[in-house]
Amino acid sequence: MAFSSYHLPIALLILSVASHLPILASCSSNGFSIELIHRDSPKSPLYDPKSTYSSRIRAAADRSRSRAIYFRDAIHKSRSSSSALPMDDADNFYSEITPNTFEYLMSFYLGTPTKKILAIADTGSDLIWVQCAPCNECYSQTAPLFDPQASSTYKTISCNTDPCSILPQSSCGPSLQCYYQYGYGDRSIVEGYLSTETIGFDSTSGRPVQIPTTLFGCTHQSNGTFDKNDAGLVGLGGGKLSLIRQLGSTIGSKFSYCLPSSTQTSETSKLNFGSNAVVSGSNAVTTPLISGSPDTFYFLSLEHISVAGKTVTVEKPTQTKAPAQGNIIIDSGTTLTLLDDNTLQSVESNVKSSVSLSQVTDPNGVFNLCFDVSGSGASAKFPEITFQFSGGASVVLQQSNAFVEASQNIVCLAMVSSGSTPDSISIFGNIAQQNFHIGYDLSSMQLTFAPTNCSTL
Repeated sequence: MAFSSYHLPIALLILSVASHLPILASCSSNGFSIELIHRDSPKSPLYDPKSTYSSRIRAAADRSRSRAIYFRDAIHKSRSSSSALPMDDADNFYSEITPNTFEYLMSFYLGTPTKKILAIADTGSDLIWVQCAPCNECYSQTAPLFDPQASSTYKTISCNTDPCSILPQSSCGPSLQCYYQYGYGDRSIVEGYLSTETIGFDSTSGRPVQIPTTLFGCTHQSNGTFDKNDAGLVGLGGGKLSLIRQLGSTIGSKFSYCLPSSTQTSETSKLNFGSNAVVSGSNAVTTPLISGSPDTFYFLSLEHISVAGKTVTVEKPTQTKAPAQGNIIIDSGTTLTLLDDNTLQSVESNVKSSVSLSQVTDPNGVFNLCFDVSGSGASAKFPEITFQFSGGASVVLQQSNAFVEASQNIVCLAMVSSGSTPDSISIFGNIAQQNFHIGYDLSSMQLTFAPTNCSTL
């Protein structure tokens, strides 16, 4: 977690891995996959049939900027904090995710008997949490609250345990339970007890998967700008409390996803675990996942960007406290790709020189570089843009990965500025990731890209 000063040895695993093996093995010896639902999909409760592609892009751009601020602040705080933060210091609350900036949802089952939960799926956070009864001061949600007293497998965690110490902010409850409190940038707050419970998934193969004694946060108090349609969050980050780290060796510390084009709103994505998450093929390229702070985020080292054969060198971080820090985060929850000012300006210059169309101003004020395609339509040609990551991994972005229709007959470069300050952070967003099968191997700390038609995977 971002503000933890604890560096626990591998031996202090949060879960008993052995207790997971029989259940996972009996359900799916070859790994398993679940459905990942984009917020604009017809399967999402947020679906608006009146929305257009350009209106969705505008909204996603706003969320991307908020998301970038979240990453920047989290990195800054994690680098400047050397000890646990006091519970009563509201200015230092750490947000696991900025409310309502998510892009993907997933459903899972919680408890015995099971209750179905629809929650945010987030590669930029760790803790799994849901709203629990009693919850007298909670944000309104459509689904019933999870009642821990109605589940035979629910247990709270003691405040004197290692899992409790990993939380960025925790204290002892009245019966020595581990009590957490998270604050959000807009002063929203969630509070509750760190607990264990059985979590289950409907795998796409039709075979249910159950995972006992999974750590999660049972939230009993909350307020703020959360959305009524989701009842919690599933953290898929790299920190010790995330679902991926908790599953650990039972899935070989591997997960992957394949995101269809944002224009294919009827298509759903798959979130894969274990052997289902192995990414291979003649076109697959691999780059190291860079250890960074906080360990939640997936950092990469971007060396240069090429546009139609012209290369732009990307600056490396200058922070002396983190010499090995990557210079870009890959995040499924950010739609646009964000680059520092200098890099973005150079990329834009190279795009301008290789596109013969007339330049126009984005009427929505979101994108810096836009072109009028009214005379060309679908035949308009834009250059490939290659992101060269460390380890020799060249990721070639096709037109649909790098350009978006911002308005009728206006196509823009789907990259915006992350700022010019030393603490700004670049983000490789989900438009750039579409139609790549992307595999995360947290055991070998490697990330693999393979060009794929994700609607058929």
